[in-house]
Amino acid sequence: MRAKTVTKRRAAGGGLVRVKVKKLQKLIPGGRRLKADRLLLKTADYILNLRLQVNLLQALSKTYQP
Repeated sequence: MRAKTVTKRRAAGGGLVRVKVKKLQKLIPGGRRLKADRLLLKTADYILNLRLQVNLLQALSKTYQP
């Protein structure tokens, strides 16, 4: 009986991962055409790019403060 419960959990977890991957594909530019492994790499690059943009904008805002 325990084996069936574990199998059900794994199946449900796999579905949950699929749903989350689909959501991530919508958030990342160009993500809809990527498979999960490439999507995760692209996501990491996208996060770094956003962080750089934030840092640049923070530096610019300090420069132009009265």
